[in-house]
Amino acid sequence: MNTKPEFHGSDLEKVEKYYNIPKENIVCFGGNVNPLGLSENVKNALCDHLDILSSYPDREYTDLRNSISSYCQIPADHVLVGNGSSELISLLIEQRFPKKTLILGPTYSEYSRELSFSKSDTSYYYLNSEQDFTLDLSDFFSVLKEGFDLLILCNPNNPTSSAILKDDMKKILTLCKELGTFVMIDETYVEFAPDIHLITAVPLTNDFDNLIVLRGVSKFFAAPGLRLGYAITSNLSFLKRVKERQIPWSLNSVGAFIGERLFKDNDYITKTRDLILSERTRIFKLLTSFQHLKVYKPYGNFFLVKLTKDELTAFDLFELCIKQGLMIRDCSTFPHLDGEFIRFCIMLPDDNTKLLSILKEYVG
Repeated sequence: MNTKPEFHGSDLEKVEKYYNIPKENIVCFGGNVNPLGLSENVKNALCDHLDILSSYPDREYTDLRNSISSYCQIPADHVLVGNGSSELISLLIEQRFPKKTLILGPTYSEYSRELSFSKSDTSYYYLNSEQDFTLDLSDFFSVLKEGFDLLILCNPNNPTSSAILKDDMKKILTLCKELGTFVMIDETYVEFAPDIHLITAVPLTNDFDNLIVLRGVSKFFAAPGLRLGYAITSNLSFLKRVKERQIPWSLNSVGAFIGERLFKDNDYITKTRDLILSERTRIFKLLTSFQHLKVYKPYGNFFLVKLTKDELTAFDLFELCIKQGLMIRDCSTFPHLDGEFIRFCIMLPDDNTKLLSILKEYVG
């Protein structure tokens, strides 16, 4: 029996083998990574300091945490760095050891994977496509009141690109504080948001000690191979427990060195935001004019689109694109996305235009 292959956002090697297309010739719209690539300033600095590999990183990562402190405008002692946000998610869940967890879905699968190791009773509150994936606070609160040790939110959320604004997030945190629920917010995509300050919960860590915010450099700073993530919380006793369980020198010297410089590269940060904001506006406007799709308002650097043309599946469109060297994401592997959904991120303008022309041909 023939079954269609399943590919995740960055499965370039798997796609290369299956379709016999060199991965170097594929424009990856599925990985949600900044198309500008790694900062040239950082590349040059690293080339001039490769001898850092001959020494251990500072075990406290003092300079790196100070750089993050300045970037996020929070105290340095509220920051814990790690080997990607994946390590920090694992450590956090291990130390909270929640008996009952609620996850806002559909979302990133790593949360449930880590929770399975702790044997947590995990439930999902699913955003609804009929409500454009916006959160119904009243209904959500009724579920929260059933009692959970841990709430996990991705904000902006992957794959929906929807977001909970800070005023509503404050209401969620207030209720969770009353209920004794600890909250983990993954802000992997928040730096791409039209207005970061309307979404980020980082300032709220000063007011709520039942909160930890996770970020990294994989997407916005185009450095997934660096494996640098960081957590922010004012709950210093919890932060201490997590750190005590962390492997010493979890982040290598290169990660620490580059990280210090990434957060200070204001030209790169501005150039990235200018590109994403202008292209997101252009693409959204065009997509809303297409006849056989529905596009949802994006807060991240990617779009979730529902195909409404009869007999055209997400996998059909994936294959039409990949045969022209463009790799989008067929979202059929995300639970509770009922229908034919695709996701694609913002790349360089010419590549975006090429993808839009394919979409116009088949769903325009």
